[in-house]
Amino acid sequence: MNMANETLHLTVHGMTCGNCARTVERKLAGTPGVTKAVVDLNGEAADVEYVTGLVKPETLAEAVRKLGYEVPA
Repeated sequence: MNMANETLHLTVHGMTCGNCARTVERKLAGTPGVTKAVVDLNGEAADVEYVTGLVKPETLAEAVRKLGYEVPA
């Protein structure tokens, strides 16, 4: 079965420094099914490349929320 990669753009509010951005990036990158995560502190965003079928976008948003940041629905 061929799994496709998709990219999810998440808006992330509440990051105030580079350490915040790195924490979010590490959390997303460490999520099973994620192949790449890049967080833009100034742009208040995260771009996450993931394997469709292995992880759901809502799971990724919830992972960031659990860190204490706001991800608008």
